Amino acid sequence: MGAPHVRALGILSGRPAPAPGPAVWALPRPERTGDRFRRATRECLLALAAVDAMLEDGRATREAIAGDGTALLYVTAAAYGASNREFIERRGGVMHFAYTAPAVVPAEVAIEFGVTGAYGILIGGAPSTLRAIRQAGQLLDEGRCDRVLLLVVEIFEECADLYTRHRRFTKWPLVETAACLWLERGVGDLRFESRRDGSGAGPGRADERLAAGPLADLREWLDRGAAGALELSGHWRDEHARLQWSMARSHARGSVA
Repeated sequence: MGAPHVRALGILSGRPAPAPGPAVWALPRPERTGDRFRRATRECLLALAAVDAMLEDGRATREAIAGDGTALLYVTAAAYGASNREFIERRGGVMHFAYTAPAVVPAEVAIEFGVTGAYGILIGGAPSTLRAIRQAGQLLDEGRCDRVLLLVVEIFEECADLYTRHRRFTKWPLVETAACLWLERGVGDLRFESRRDGSGAGPGRADERLAAGPLADLREWLDRGAAGALELSGHWRDEHARLQWSMARSHARGSVA
């Protein structure tokens, strides 16, 4: 499969702060004017901010990603936890049907930026993000779009006590992350591998970003000015995945908010 080219990558990453249980590096709720955003969830606002950061990174306008030539893929493992908890505990959240929360986030992005192309949602950790990059490559190879926006949002603060009960998350900080990756057709090779072994091994990073981990690794690789071959890996439950990605040329610049 042909390897997509990285046009831009915007990432918002949480900063260290004390929290009960495991350390949670939280992202503040972005401020956005307009009545439509008055009741928007924090994860929706972070998604919009990640797209803004991506456009700034690529020195592009909104018009560059609007229309049916842009596909939108959304990946998350935890971003809908806050909405579900509000619903279950009857806290008066903004969603009447909390199980639809994963669809709300990319929907807000599509409405705000006029994205009307192919659309998909993947629920899971880092392997789902690697799988989404492969799907993006397929969409581009098949000519079903001109570009793909890969959106990932992971928030933890509202459910920090629940993560405390899961011993897997007690040894490293949970880092809230919102990221948007802009991919276009490129020259190179893309190979995805996945295996299941039931080992339950922890992450290779010194933090846990769930589905956002591979994009954080990609950001670091781009910031080093690297080119050529890149290997991204990640795990979720008993799945271990690897993506071998060779690019003809690297992304020129980047920004981390």
